[in-house]
Amino acid sequence: MSETPAVVLEGPLADLSAWRPEGCSIAKALDIVGTRSAILILREAYYGTRRFDGFATRVGITDAAASTALRKLTDAGLLEKRPYREEGKRTRNEYVLTRMGVDLLPAVVALWQWGDEYLQDGNAPLERVEDSTGDPVRVQVRSASGSEVPLENLRVRVNKKWRRPGK
Repeated sequence: MSETPAVVLEGPLADLSAWRPEGCSIAKALDIVGTRSAILILREAYYGTRRFDGFATRVGITDAAASTALRKLTDAGLLEKRPYREEGKRTRNEYVLTRMGVDLLPAVVALWQWGDEYLQDGNAPLERVEDSTGDPVRVQVRSASGSEVPLENLRVRVNKKWRRPGK
């Protein structure tokens, strides 16, 4: 029986029992976007939703849940509040993606792509295509030179520039 592929852990990381994932970027990211509400609010922001009621309605969550998720995403810097006022009404805020929020798009598209592949019965309800060509859009793991990198060819090593917090 062949082994399941895994990343190649380099140097001191090779012995999993000898280290802990201190400062893990995945854990830090999930602290911000690791809830269903947060990811779906981001989906809606990518679709162009900007107003509180739109987020709550389209995501299908309570106002309290929408408020909590929007506050967390705003405090973390993924969304920015901008005031607006409809004629005859009080000033309210809309929520606009920041560069940080836009930069999370590949992770959200990767979840979408995975869901299309493994969780849909038959064809997925929506397609992702490039605007100018209509070509399908996919997220892939690639090196800086453009080569696709399969799991077993991905190396993970300690970043020599990283410093433990407090040191």
